Amino acid sequence: MQHPAAQDRRIRTPEDLREHLQWALEVEHAVLPAYLCALFSLDAGRNPDAVTVMAGAIAERLLHLALAANLLNAVGGTPRLDSPRMLPHPYPRPLPHCDPSLEVSLLPFGPEALDMFLRLDDPAPPWASAESGRFTAPAELHAAIGDGLRTLCADLGEPEVFGGDPARQVASAPFGPAAGHLIRVDGLASAQAALKELTGPRTRHGRRPGLRELRSGRRYRYGDTPRSGPTGSPLTVDLTAVRPMAADPRLADHAPGTRVRTAQDEFNHTYCAVLHLLEQSFTGVPRLFPTATATLYGLKAQAQALMNTPETPRTTAGPTFEYVYPESRRWGPADPRHLTVHPDAPYLSYGAPPLKRRLPLAPLPR
Repeated sequence: MQHPAAQDRRIRTPEDLREHLQWALEVEHAVLPAYLCALFSLDAGRNPDAVTVMAGAIAERLLHLALAANLLNAVGGTPRLDSPRMLPHPYPRPLPHCDPSLEVSLLPFGPEALDMFLRLDDPAPPWASAESGRFTAPAELHAAIGDGLRTLCADLGEPEVFGGDPARQVASAPFGPAAGHLIRVDGLASAQAALKELTGPRTRHGRRPGLRELRSGRRYRYGDTPRSGPTGSPLTVDLTAVRPMAADPRLADHAPGTRVRTAQDEFNHTYCAVLHLLEQSFTGVPRLFPTATATLYGLKAQAQALMNTPETPRTTAGPTFEYVYPESRRWGPADPRHLTVHPDAPYLSYGAPPLKRRLPLAPLPR
């Protein structure tokens, strides 16, 4: 018999459904900073295969964010990304809404980081219940959402469940087909397709074959199975060509005004700007999604400047991914208040600028 508290986690109402879809958005984002740290720590010239795999994993995560947002918008919800819930406290931190043993750390690329990614990406075990009091893995959360969608559509009808604004749907993404398929959600069939895409493809070699190849140092060949792992030709990973970022950097490790603390602060301001742009993309300006992703990839220079700054004889500094509240953000080098204008989209106002006097316009990265 289920515990009463566990039963409360079942999706019984449209409000429950929207809450669970916001959780799915939070789960997808939770591992993004860890993937970014691993990617930015790599020397691209000496580890091209690893860069390709990690960049592909990040593109997939961004696509999954858009899918989760499309699902939430389709059922009348409002995706929230520019929120302290996305960066609740310093790393390491548990994967939200899942088994607390699933922990996310900020690590440089290497065996420890790859083991973490594979552990976090594992599907729910076959004995897990989609209505348990705690989701054992993201796939179990997705299963609960799928069950809730079917139940609500049967009880209320599809038009009542899928009453969101179709103009909020993100219809295109700046990624190749390897990242997955972006689906506009307008009913139960498209919602189920989006959930299937969100859970991720399972190839004949299991999930995340690229990560498994990097971890084993070998490529898959014909006849390999998830149990055998990759047994093909060697895959070279040069761990000496990785910036040795200290695990789980924190702002509190450096005094205010120091070089590292200032650079970490600036990185956090930029990353929170990315969260803001993603939220704008998912709440009415879908054409901003390519700009948000370009700004995310533009973090590379700031992150690598930190990762090239020694802290100890063996480790360097790194980004901390800590939340900066909007009223405290620095949006421009000269004035925290400015307008950002995007082609063919509304302007965005930061810091309540006085619109009766001239202020510099900050173009968004392309």
